[in-house]
Amino acid sequence: MSNRLIQLVIRRTMSLLIVLLGLYILLRLVGLTQFAVALLSGTGVLGLIVGFAFKDIAENFLSSLLLSIQRPFKLGDIIEVAGYLGVVKKMTSRATTLVDFNGDHIQLPNATIYKNAIRNLTANPNIRASFDIGIGYDADFDYAQSLVENIMKQHPAILEEPAPQVLVNSLGSSTCNLRLYFWINSEINSQLKISSVLMKKVVEVFLEENITMPDDARERIILSQSIEDNRPFKQQKDPLFNNASSKMTNKFEDYSDDDISSDHQDIKEQAAKARDPEEGENILSN
Repeated sequence: MSNRLIQLVIRRTMSLLIVLLGLYILLRLVGLTQFAVALLSGTGVLGLIVGFAFKDIAENFLSSLLLSIQRPFKLGDIIEVAGYLGVVKKMTSRATTLVDFNGDHIQLPNATIYKNAIRNLTANPNIRASFDIGIGYDADFDYAQSLVENIMKQHPAILEEPAPQVLVNSLGSSTCNLRLYFWINSEINSQLKISSVLMKKVVEVFLEENITMPDDARERIILSQSIEDNRPFKQQKDPLFNNASSKMTNKFEDYSDDDISSDHQDIKEQAAKARDPEEGENILSN
């Protein structure tokens, strides 16, 4: 059996049983049978009293045993539990230590971890990211969606499968809000950095194509023209899109200058350099 905590528990339990059995046999041999029975009964009662008095300690210890057996995470994994996100640095028989992305140590009781949902970001490095961008009601929604999809598909860090999507998410007071969905490998690239790059590119292309991104409207006055007349992209959609596609192909050649590297390795290195905030044997392995 490879689990160090289970080995330790088995050794100590067997040692205690052997000592109690030896003491019982010794008392029986010297004729103190009633005293031997009373001693064993008292040991059981004492165990119950101690168990109630140290309920939380026993609960954390039992939780550490179950976590060691089930192994929902290992050392170096990035997990989120009970609202805390960080790298697993250490697990003892009482608590698990996380190092969050600010470099702070977070100690969570093992019972808290076992009773809450555990989100393991390392088990599957591919994650889906999203953000919203609003466009004016005078824009051609289909054309705007096509432009954004083209931007995402040409980004080298965005996975082809599952394919990126642009969906109408909500209708605001002055904007139609589009939500961009895309998948990345979080071990290689940073979700926040890629979102930042995409936002800049989308705004740049929208400005070039005269797609408005208005602020919350206080008053909207439409004169003689109808909303349909105010859509400049409807009649020129195909040539504009082809022109925009060729321009974007040239623009995205500078994607290599953008820093989109993942921060996971940085925080793992910080966790490895940090001191142990709690004494105790680490019961997790890599």
